[in-house]
Amino acid sequence: MAEKEIALLKEQLASLDEPKFDLEAWKNHTLIFLERIFGKDSTKLKLIRDLRYDYSSWNLRDTAAIGKTKDKDPVKMQAREILEATIMELEKLGLPGDTSEHQKVWELLEDELTGRQVKEIETLLKSEISDKAEKIGEILEKLEKENLAAIIAKLLLN
Repeated sequence: MAEKEIALLKEQLASLDEPKFDLEAWKNHTLIFLERIFGKDSTKLKLIRDLRYDYSSWNLRDTAAIGKTKDKDPVKMQAREILEATIMELEKLGLPGDTSEHQKVWELLEDELTGRQVKEIETLLKSEISDKAEKIGEILEKLEKENLAAIIAKLLLN
């Protein structure tokens, strides 16, 4: 799955609580990680880029001057929400463009088999018979060697 990516983002999440927090440095690190994970066009990158302190607001200016708790920092709160949502997405959905091995095999089979053969295999997989593997093997044995070789070659390349 996406364990390494999640670990990186959790480190960034933890760094929000560092006493010498530097927003611009934090944003740069986070953008590097998010771009690698989600690509240059991800909305997550825009959300992180747009994080900034707005000192035109009297409330924020007073909060920054008094140095209230880190929980009240609106920029850190937004950053935390963005990263938590991103981590949850990776945990639940995996990496973008990551198709399961099962799905890859199906795509390759659909390319090389006839529609009828695909339907027969699907029916067998859904059935309760005990010799599914044998029956599917019989369908695949009917394939020409070239088709079978193409399927195996594509599996090895993916």
